[in-house]
Amino acid sequence: MYSLILILGVALWSGAHLFKRIAPERRAALGDGFRGPVSLMLLASLVLMVIGYRGMDGAFFWGRHPATVGINNLLMLVSVYLFAASGMKTAMGQKMRHPMLIGVKTWALAHLLVNGDVASFILFGGLLAWAVVEVILINKQTTWVKPATVTVNARKEVMALVGTLVVYGVAVGIHYWLGYPTFG
Repeated sequence: MYSLILILGVALWSGAHLFKRIAPERRAALGDGFRGPVSLMLLASLVLMVIGYRGMDGAFFWGRHPATVGINNLLMLVSVYLFAASGMKTAMGQKMRHPMLIGVKTWALAHLLVNGDVASFILFGGLLAWAVVEVILINKQTTWVKPATVTVNARKEVMALVGTLVVYGVAVGIHYWLGYPTFG
């Protein structure tokens, strides 16, 4: 039952995001009024993923190891920074085509590294697959030219670094609150 809920959550998340890429004309015809329903679908997908992941039992193939926990934590810092770099248009965010999706892929790989159970394969593997497909579709549909010059705004760079540390700290706190010790 919980596996179906988890799969449905990942599928709903992926479908809501991929709709624009798979059916661009249909999505454009819906206009901006479609943003509300998409937001509700994404919220529902998150709820389904949390319920499915927390309730699911399944085979366990590997677990946490001090080395993989350390690597996971470093990858998570990179992942959160890529989200910040994308949103704030930092120098790194300007140099990369898909910083947010690369952040999602980094996040998913980091979690797969320390979570070797079926629920994690479905959740993190499913979201990794979605991010890979999203990048492929975007690259096929649009061209991107790497900027010849990159604008460096020291204020944005510092804000992105501070934001990364704050968001990472909140995520760590939430993980501990939910019973998932981040640092071992």
